[in-house]
Amino acid sequence: MTEQSKRRPYTSALRQEQAEATRRKIADAARKLMIGKGYADTTMAEVAREAGVALQTLYTSSPGGKPALAKLVYDITLAGDARPLPQSGRPEVQAIIDEPDPVRKLAGYATMATGILRRIQPVHRVLRAAAAASPTDAGLQEVLTDIEHERLKGSHAPARHLHELGALRPGLTPAGAAAQIYVLTSTENFEKLTEVCGWTEAAYEEWLAWILATTLLHP
Repeated sequence: MTEQSKRRPYTSALRQEQAEATRRKIADAARKLMIGKGYADTTMAEVAREAGVALQTLYTSSPGGKPALAKLVYDITLAGDARPLPQSGRPEVQAIIDEPDPVRKLAGYATMATGILRRIQPVHRVLRAAAAASPTDAGLQEVLTDIEHERLKGSHAPARHLHELGALRPGLTPAGAAAQIYVLTSTENFEKLTEVCGWTEAAYEEWLAWILATTLLHP
């Protein structure tokens, strides 16, 4: 192996690490401003200054403008980091897959979902409020539609997994199970139970694990 070929993987990894760090800085800055000021009152220039990057760098990371920036904020907040790694490839998901007991499997899923909802709820609320205030903002409306479609699509993986194990209750199809997972793990339900009803996150997590098992699993 030549010295040049040795350098290439290192250089590529370094560039990816730098790109991830930049995306994380941009997302953190945008999230802070959007939650503090609202989506409509947050400008791209302000985000660039807060993140310490050039405005052109911001537009390169979010080529679709502010709606694309909002989606970047949502995606990185959802994942918890800026790595280009899907949820299915993350260790916490693999631990749920490896768990042999369906009830404990769904308890682990409820723990993971509660952590995600804790992170994403403030961002989702800001975007919902902005979309409601600006129904003609096609870019923002599309972002929220894409978020919901991605959530529903993501709910199909655990549903199929339970189906393949023969764990779903009689008569429940994988598509039907996915729809119920999608609804039960919504941000709106999390908000209502923890904010309106005054539940702790631990109580919400316990309820989610119970309702998922009761609704989905073979008795």
